[in-house]
Amino acid sequence: MNQFFSEFNWGDLLKATMVLFAVIDIVGSIPIIIKLKEKSGDIHAFRASIVAFIIMVSFLVLGKSILGLFGVEVEAFAVAGALILFAMALEMIMGVKIFRDEPTGKTASIVPLAFPLIAGAGSMTSIISLRAEFSSINIFLAILINMILVFIVIKMTKKIERFLGQGGIAILEKVFGIILLAIAIKLFTANLKALFL
Repeated sequence: MNQFFSEFNWGDLLKATMVLFAVIDIVGSIPIIIKLKEKSGDIHAFRASIVAFIIMVSFLVLGKSILGLFGVEVEAFAVAGALILFAMALEMIMGVKIFRDEPTGKTASIVPLAFPLIAGAGSMTSIISLRAEFSSINIFLAILINMILVFIVIKMTKKIERFLGQGGIAILEKVFGIILLAIAIKLFTANLKALFL
């Protein structure tokens, strides 16, 4: 335990936190959260944050082993996640309905918000990559910090919605839909190449 905490480093914590913040992109997900609230009636910020935290920490500890158990490569997992993100981005940009199920407040907080939006393929593959560079304590704390930020943003979506208005939300949705689409394509192509190389 002492060795675990002795590996703590402020610089590494900051770097890992920033990497995960960029990948999770909770600020960019505000339009999706608002859309989910419209569909489901409510989103439980604490439930979504806790579920995402548990998924990400579990993946930090058991990531490669879990995928290996099912004979799934990390790259294949990332490609599958990219396809889901791609579909969500198309909904945002084109205004089409791809996901047929109407989520309730309980289920929407977990799927698709906690997974795959927050704790998705991008964040999970990033965690595996970070493990090669930083110690587990720094990555664990980086996940914790990001989940606190996620909780705050989800709780404040109503205020953000009032501040932006319908026009602002529509513009934000299209802009971040394109960004999400770009992330999905990048994640898809990068990991698809790795699968066949």
